[in-house]
Formats: sequence, structure tokens, C-alpha cells
Amino acid sequence: MIKILANDGISNAGKELLEKNGYIVSTENVSQEKLAETINAEGYSVLLVRSATKVRKELIDACPGLKIIGRGGVGMDNIDVEYARSKGIEVINTPGASSQSVAELVMAHLFGCARFLYDANRQMPQKGNTEFKQLKKKYAKGVELRGKKLGIIGFGRIGQSVASYALGIGMDILPFDHSCKSAEVRLSLAGNTEVSIEVNTVSFDELLAQSDFITLHVPAQEKPVIGAEEFSKMKDGAILINAARGGVVDEKAMLQALDSGKLSAAGIDVFDNEPTPDSAVLQHQKVSLSPHIGAATVEAQDRIGVELAEKIMAYFG
Repeated sequence: MIKILANDGISNAGKELLEKNGYIVSTENVSQEKLAETINAEGYSVLLVRSATKVRKELIDACPGLKIIGRGGVGMDNIDVEYARSKGIEVINTPGASSQSVAELVMAHLFGCARFLYDANRQMPQKGNTEFKQLKKKYAKGVELRGKKLGIIGFGRIGQSVASYALGIGMDILPFDHSCKSAEVRLSLAGNTEVSIEVNTVSFDELLAQSDFITLHVPAQEKPVIGAEEFSKMKDGAILINAARGGVVDEKAMLQALDSGKLSAAGIDVFDNEPTPDSAVLQHQKVSLSPHIGAATVEAQDRIGVELAEKIMAYFG
């Protein structure tokens, strides 16, 4: 019997598919310190993680019985991928399963920032019954997304999913990607109707200078993609969304841009130092916040679980 440890969990759909096909699946969370001991003692052949569990060289060396390391999601920066593969371990992920869910969260932050919902939801419980008219006046300068320009940094699966939603509501998109000059973006409409639109990418500087809103969809980087220099090139009053990875935006530079008015708002789902983000970011009045929930929908988690299960079963035949 092949035993699987889904240390950061797996959807019921994925777990049931594996168990139906004879696999033993444990969803008990094991602390990082006891992970190697548990894997060896229980004879796990497969370790599934999300973003919480780290799979570094030391753990890989300590667990010679591992055959597969799986990441439920896109980025694999918490796994020493190349080292694991050099040891003959199969490393898998689910790059397409969460694209739509992340894209919808980005749109939620875009709408929320454009209409000050992040601040209204903080102020209304405290002042709604005493300063209603003042708050109504405060939020009277919201803007519509239709007709605005959305810069998309990183034009892979998630970036293109964001583009489909943005095009669907009438936004102009300015995508940038180092390895992509154009892409066919598919809009899925009601009634099983699909529309394809060919989109050309632009230069990074053009994106920064022309975009009313900017969203990032890149993997973890050694240094920020957006820092003080990039903020200086943006339109005054631009809005930034980061649902990619903590560290791709220089948080100190972002706070300075918010304080100066260079940015009018920011929607942040990912942070430096997760799970203990900087309180200055969490408490800033111009920041729309969510706790790294881009892929946290029932539908996405089911797709992730099933895709992992299918890849595991294909490996073991």
C-alpha cells in the first residue's frame, strides 16, 4: 500500500479519489521539526504540501523513501525542486487549477480599492450611525473600472485569467512578460460561449507609465519587481494589487508611495514574513487586505486535489 502524507491538507475530492484507488492518505498536520521522523516511521512515499510546509535539502536527504513531493498550487519556492529531482524524486504541482480563483480575488481587490470598500468596512461599524453623511462624502470620489487601463506583470495562466475578467468588464489591458510577446485570451461567457482575443504585451516602462491599476502575477524573486524606482514611474494615484508572492513588492517603498499619494490604494493578499506580516502594512488605512487566500475557494481546492491525485496515480501506474 502506498502511503501519502498531505501535510497541509487536500480536498475531499482528491482524498476520496486516491482512497478509492487503494492509496492510504493522512491529512494529519505534522510540525516541521518532526516531519522527517514521521515520514520515515510511517513509511510515506508521497509528501503533499501547500505553502506552509518547507521541503528543503535537509528534509529530502533525511527521507530516502520519498518518491513524490507535490505542491498544491503554482509556486514551488518552499521546495528545493532541482535538488529533489537530482535525487530521483518526482516533483509535481498544479499550475492551472487555481488561476480562476486568484483572478477573481484580484478583481475583488480592484473593485474594493476603486470604491474605498476597504476603508468603509472599517469605518462603518464605528461611525456609520453617527457620521453617515461625512462618510458618504468621503467616499464620493470612487472610480469605475470600465475604460481604465490595467497593467498585468506576468502573463502566464493567472495573468491571462485576470485579463479575461478585465476585458469582460471593459478595461484596457497592458500586459508585460519577459518570455511572451502575445497571447490568445479566452473569455468564457454565459451560455457556453467563448470569445478569443489576441493580446500583445508591452514594455515594462510603458506598463508603469500608462496603467491606472497594476497587478502582479510572477513567482518569488530574489529582489522586488516593484520598488521605489518603479513607483516613481507610475501614474499619480495608481492602484497596486499583489496576489502573487510576498517580496515581489518592496513593502517599505509601497507604504511611502501610499503616504505620498503616488499610490491611492493597494490590495495585498501576500506578504513578506508570512505568517507574521508587518503591522505597518496591516494597519495602513489605504490597504485592502486578505490573508493569502488567492486559491482558497471550494472549486479551486477540488481541482487541485483531483489534479494531484491523478498525477500520483499516473506515476505509480
